[in-house]
Amino acid sequence: MKPLNHQLSALPTTIFTLMSALAIKHGAINLGQGFPDTEGPADMVEAAGAALRDQRNQYAPLAGLPELRAAVASANARFYGLEIDPAREVIVTSGATEALAACLMAVLNPGDEVVLIEPLYDTYLPVVQMLGCTARCVRLTPPHWDLPRAELAAAFGSKTKAIVLNSPMNPTGKIFSDEELGFIAALLREHDAYAICDEVYEHLTFDGRRHVPLMTLPDMRERCMRIGSAGKTFSFTGWKIGYITATADLAAVIAKAHQNITFATAPNLQRAVAHGLSSDEAYFEALAGDLAYRRDILAEGLAACGFGVLPTNGTYFVIADFAPLGFKGTDLAFCEYLTEAARVTAIPVSAFYAPHGTDVPSTLIRFAFCKQPEILREAVTRLTALFADA
Repeated sequence: MKPLNHQLSALPTTIFTLMSALAIKHGAINLGQGFPDTEGPADMVEAAGAALRDQRNQYAPLAGLPELRAAVASANARFYGLEIDPAREVIVTSGATEALAACLMAVLNPGDEVVLIEPLYDTYLPVVQMLGCTARCVRLTPPHWDLPRAELAAAFGSKTKAIVLNSPMNPTGKIFSDEELGFIAALLREHDAYAICDEVYEHLTFDGRRHVPLMTLPDMRERCMRIGSAGKTFSFTGWKIGYITATADLAAVIAKAHQNITFATAPNLQRAVAHGLSSDEAYFEALAGDLAYRRDILAEGLAACGFGVLPTNGTYFVIADFAPLGFKGTDLAFCEYLTEAARVTAIPVSAFYAPHGTDVPSTLIRFAFCKQPEILREAVTRLTALFADA
């Protein structure tokens, strides 16, 4: 038989699959994968159910239902002061991962270069490579993950077509500062490049920090593709509803990519998300406040166990350094040890770097705190018992 696609064939089983299987084997609390263990707003479930029963269950329009596109445009204006044409500048996708792929497909040609920032969401690099392009990775350094300006500037060149910017950032919990965003914007102007802005955690920010879309900066409106996620904003990750905001010229080509990936997304779920985006300020404030409370339960518990806990201003995740505990193995080995000995599962942060990279952090692990408080407390209890006996 002739060989299959060499890039896909070479991809290993994801670390999330491996660690989740190990968690099941040992009956562990799985704080590895970033999805909530509770349902989202009940009124959205009711809206989705009602939408199934009104005989509007055929293909949705390619770009998304008008009511959801209008809701996305309204949310852009409400939260960020962006004036968006819902008919020409919003595309609804089957999740933010599809949105990311469609945006990259829309702007890249084989041979182009894309700047990626490590640590990174594990989909970025394979998609760039499958499109025949080269990734130029720039690495942030713990514990504060400041943007290395000289290294970022050096990654841009004559072949640079785009940067992928994830803020708030998985797995670090970093929110890029106004100064950092301004530096990135200047590089995009200088090199006439685009930005694919993964902003799925836009409403999951803490400690008085607020998300600022790169698109809101001067001259960035026409260069940015802004990706949002109903799964993250409303805790319905299984619904797979994403949305892209971009200029009409960009959106038209993104829509062609979307047409050749999924074409359309479940209409009842689109209508429920449109309902959810109209929620009042109290919902979004409560979402962030509740997650900050859960973050603190886990972060304080990890610190009490002896971990070095890195700051996190957004997302579902907190990174902990196990070096103070004296464990001599790799981050993967430590995650396996926690799963087996404490029955608590985390993810090694080395999984968020390009394969075969050098000097990758080896003592950092990522925990998801988007779980019920009692589950987080039980995880802390198990970890405390393990390290008290050490």
